[in-house]
Amino acid sequence: MRTWSIPLRTRFRGITHREGVLLRGDAGWGEWSPFLEYDAAVAEPWLRCAEESAHGDLPALVRDRVPVNVTVPATDPARAQAIVAGGGCRTAKVKVAEPGQALADDIARVEAVRDALGPDGLIRVDANGAWSVDEAVAAIRELDRAAGGLEYVEQPCASVEDLARVRRRVEVAIAADESIRRAADPYRVRDLDAADIAVLKVQPLGGVRACLRIAEDIGLPVVVSSAIETSVGIATGLALAAALPELPHACGLATVQMLRDDVVAEPLLPVDGMLPVGRPTVLDEALDRVQAPPDRVAHWAARRAEVEAWRAARQDLHP
Repeated sequence: MRTWSIPLRTRFRGITHREGVLLRGDAGWGEWSPFLEYDAAVAEPWLRCAEESAHGDLPALVRDRVPVNVTVPATDPARAQAIVAGGGCRTAKVKVAEPGQALADDIARVEAVRDALGPDGLIRVDANGAWSVDEAVAAIRELDRAAGGLEYVEQPCASVEDLARVRRRVEVAIAADESIRRAADPYRVRDLDAADIAVLKVQPLGGVRACLRIAEDIGLPVVVSSAIETSVGIATGLALAAALPELPHACGLATVQMLRDDVVAEPLLPVDGMLPVGRPTVLDEALDRVQAPPDRVAHWAARRAEVEAWRAARQDLHP
């Protein structure tokens, strides 16, 4: 088990460093990097994903490259333009509804992204569930105009019920992320007809095979997205994207470019909007370079022990 800490190029989700663990198994490395605020119950599926990857229990793949989008944090317009210009992608996902910012900030950011992409690129926005229904409807209409047409809006509201209400009031497609990833019953998105697209993140949902089951059961087009991982974690997301029968949208897996370092010989960075599918080679010298300080190593060891204890208690309750 190797614990890493890598600085981000731009502050994201209130953090300036991304931390996690690499686990080594028979087939290679798997990544376990749940966000720091997640408790054992939420972090356990992330560990299952790492174990699945490390042991090579992955399905057959139907493609060897995956189209991806560049991710634009809730930054200023000039920085947004620079990120898109250097991102190597024709699709951009723009973060909106950041606490402390106004809709005018989102509009300016989206306009800057359109300028950087040109008229033919695709723009999608992600509100992380921050809006009420009425706020979402108004904001989507304004952002759709600013973008010259949005591909879709990801998680405009927090609840599945509100997603369904928004979907019935706007022309732009709605994608569900947290409503699937954090829900006790992810199939409510399907049952309430609340989204046009399902965003699946392979770590939070427990691995590639678990995501394939959800995708089949929900019956919606899938976008595979990242939790801001090293190339080891991104490779697992790519394995999911490469195993899906159909992949109509670019995936949110080009996030290694948000990190200032990586743990592999050749970081997974997009070329012509595509990422290759496969296992990158982890380097000992890279692991040494990004090794977390001792207190963080101890934190992650304790956290893994907590998840293992949670698992054991669940097994005792449900033998």
